[in-house]
Amino acid sequence: MVELGKLLLHHYNHKFSITILLITDPLDTPNTTSYVHRITQTHPSISFCHFPLVSVDTSPTIHSRAAIKFEFIRLNSTNVLHSLNEISKVSTIKALVIDLFCTSALPIADELGIPTYYFFTSGASVLALFLYFPVIHKQIKQSFKDLKTTDILCPGLPPFPASHMPEPMLDRDDPAYDYMLYFCDHLSKSNGILVNTFDDLEPIALKIITAGSCVPEEITPPIYCVGPLTANPNESTGNDCLSWLDMQPSRSVVFLCFGSRGSLSSVQVKEIANGLETSGQRFLWVLKIHGGEINVDLDVLMPEGFLERTTGRGLVVKSWAPQVAVLSHESVGGFVTHCGWNSVLEAVVAGVPMVAWPLYAEQHVNKAVLVEDMKMAIPLEQREEDGWFVTADELEKRLRDLMDSDPGKELRERSWKMREMAVAAWRKFGSSDTALAKLVEVWKHPDKLIRQI
Repeated sequence: MVELGKLLLHHYNHKFSITILLITDPLDTPNTTSYVHRITQTHPSISFCHFPLVSVDTSPTIHSRAAIKFEFIRLNSTNVLHSLNEISKVSTIKALVIDLFCTSALPIADELGIPTYYFFTSGASVLALFLYFPVIHKQIKQSFKDLKTTDILCPGLPPFPASHMPEPMLDRDDPAYDYMLYFCDHLSKSNGILVNTFDDLEPIALKIITAGSCVPEEITPPIYCVGPLTANPNESTGNDCLSWLDMQPSRSVVFLCFGSRGSLSSVQVKEIANGLETSGQRFLWVLKIHGGEINVDLDVLMPEGFLERTTGRGLVVKSWAPQVAVLSHESVGGFVTHCGWNSVLEAVVAGVPMVAWPLYAEQHVNKAVLVEDMKMAIPLEQREEDGWFVTADELEKRLRDLMDSDPGKELRERSWKMREMAVAAWRKFGSSDTALAKLVEVWKHPDKLIRQI
C-alpha cells in the first residue's frame, strides 16, 4: 500500500494525499514502527491512522491461524467506519483502496458513498482464480486437501492439482474457507481492481478476466494493471552480502531465498547444502530454519565441512538479505524462489530467471503459471507428503539446467526480454502508466465512474 501511495504521489505531483488505515497487531515489531516513522518523514503526503487494538477469540472453534487473522481484521470494521467519518470531516475521500482480506470494509464505504477499489497484490492469474472461486465452490463439494487426483480447471490458468489451492481454501470445515469465499465473491462488487502486474507479463489471464469469463453471473469491474510495483533497490546498501557479490563474476551466482515465512527443517537444510555443493555453482543462500532461530551455529546445522569446502564460491546469510538489491546485482544469474508474487516481480524487473520451489499461500498457482504459461522458471520436483521436500540430487540437476544448459540460456534470454517489457510498462504511454492515468482520471472526475460501470 505504501509503494502504491508513493507511485500516485510521484506520477501526479502530490495532487492527492494518502491516508493508510493501519490495524494495530499484537505481533507488530519495532521494525513496523520504525518503518512507519521513516515513511512519514520522507513522504509527508502519506499519513497513517492507527487503530486501537481489538481482541479476537482464539478458542478451538476457530480452526486455523488464517481464520483467526481474518476474524481479527473483521473486528476492526468499527474502526474503519469511525476513521472514514473523521477523514470526511476535513477532506474529500476520492477512493478507498482495500486489500482482499479487508473486504469487510467494502459495505461500510458503500454506505458512505465512497468508491472502493481492491489493490490485488498477487498477479492476474491468481486474480482469475479468486474471481472464479465461487464457481469452483459450487462445482466441487469436497475439501480440496482430500482430492489427490483432481485438477482445478479455471479459465486463463493451466490445470493444477486441487491440493495446490491456497492454504485457507484447502479445508471446507475451517472458517478460513468461508472467509475466502466471501472475499472472492465480493471482488466483482468493487468499483475496480488494481493489480500488481503488467499487460505483457500475464496476457492470457488478463484477456480471460476482461472478457468476463471468471465471473459469468456478474459484471467484471474495471481492471487496472499498475505493476510491476516493487521496492527501490537503492534503499538497501552497505550489506555484507552485497560486498561479497561485488567480488563475483557477472551472472554467476544463484540466489536462494524463501520469503518471510519460508523456514526450513534441519533435514531440508542439509539436502540444500549437498545439492549446492555438488552443483558446483556459486551461491548466496538466505537461510531461515523452523522456529525462527537466528543464533544457530551454521557449522552444526550444515553437513560437516560444507562451509569450508564452499568458501569463496558460496555465502550463507542467516534470516535476511536485501532481496531487491541482491536480484538487481550484476553477479546474480539465477533465483531459487518460493514463488511469492513480490519475489517473482522483483526477479522479473531484474531480468533474473527462476527455479520454482513453492511452499505456501498461492505460490503453487504462481509456479504453474511461471512454468507453463510465462516459461520463466524451471520447476523442482517436490515431495508433497512431507512438506514439499526437495532432494539434493533434484536441486543439483535444476541448478545445472538453469546455469549451464541451452534451455537455461533460453530462459535467461526470455527473462531479460521480460525485464525490458517491465521497464516499458512504466514509460510514458506504457501500459501501466496509461492504466494508472485512467484510474486517476476517474478519481478526479467521479461522474466518469458511473459511465464506466
